[in-house]
Amino acid sequence: MASSSSSSLLFLTLFIFSVISAVTACPPSDRAALLAFKDALTEPNLGIFHNWTGNDCCQGWYGLSCDPNTHRVTDINLRGESQDRIFQKLQLTGYMTGNISPEICKLTGLSTLVLADWKGISGDIPSCIASSLSSLRILDLTGNQISGEVPADIGKLRRLTVLSLGDNAISGEIPKSIVNLAGLKHLDLSNNKISGGLPWNFGNLRMLSRALLSRNELTGSIPKSVFKMNRLADLDLSMNRITGSIPVQLGKMKVLSTLKLDGNSMSGQIPSRLLSNSGMGILNLSRNGFEGPIPDVFGAKTYFMALDLSYNNLTGKIPGSLSSARFMGHLDLSHNHLCGTIPVGSPFDHLDAASFSDNDCLCGNPLKSCE
Repeated sequence: MASSSSSSLLFLTLFIFSVISAVTACPPSDRAALLAFKDALTEPNLGIFHNWTGNDCCQGWYGLSCDPNTHRVTDINLRGESQDRIFQKLQLTGYMTGNISPEICKLTGLSTLVLADWKGISGDIPSCIASSLSSLRILDLTGNQISGEVPADIGKLRRLTVLSLGDNAISGEIPKSIVNLAGLKHLDLSNNKISGGLPWNFGNLRMLSRALLSRNELTGSIPKSVFKMNRLADLDLSMNRITGSIPVQLGKMKVLSTLKLDGNSMSGQIPSRLLSNSGMGILNLSRNGFEGPIPDVFGAKTYFMALDLSYNNLTGKIPGSLSSARFMGHLDLSHNHLCGTIPVGSPFDHLDAASFSDNDCLCGNPLKSCE
């Protein structure tokens, strides 16, 4: 009798445990979607998918996190340049080929999708990501060989705060719907093949703090709506085909501290407010067609870590007020049409001749003496 009772108790315990395990495990649909996602990828070096086994993808599957209440998969965080111990132990960086399976769109509880810096992942971004993953906050596919276009409906991801697609082979234009991402804080589309202009209402992205759009094929001018972006600290449009002049409003943006417009086809004069803005720390306007004098508006609050105005058509003298700058780390005025005596004192006493070379008639230290 006692033996029978013990067996019954053991069976009941195992049954209850199996029921609890079934309830707390990730849904079979999430597991199936993850396995399809994995099957479309090949990672030969690190074996990060080796522990994607068993019925519960919430337990021990590398790079995954689940909601503790619903047990739905919420985060996929796989980064080829990760500092994870698995990378450090093998002294390898990740390399992965394959493509992103549309089955990923069945993980409707997903808030983070990071599949970055694997170098060899190709194919398109599944368009269903924009229509199916409404909870997505972070989409980071940087550093691969992804092609195709940014999904046209990307603006449906209303909770998105990070959109990072840099260092790929993405083409097409920036979707007009992108301006609907009201909570977007970080945008990186750099080093792709994106063409067309910035949306005229790009400034609707009022929460954006970083807009990294360099090394593309963007055309047109900088939309004036940008000045409405009160939180924008970093704007990088370098190495594109941008035309037109610099909107005066950029110089009035109190938070903007890094502005890179180098390597475009811009023209006109440099706005005084841009150089007198005490919050500006890195300004690169080189390799354009800017003309006229350098505004003489520097002062005690001027603090430039880097100011590069080289390879333009600037004329006149080097502003004497530069000597009153609080700090001037790197200054490059070379390859212009400047003339006159180079001012003395800081920052000119620590700059070399390359900062002033190939102008029309500059003289004085560190160039030849004025006669």
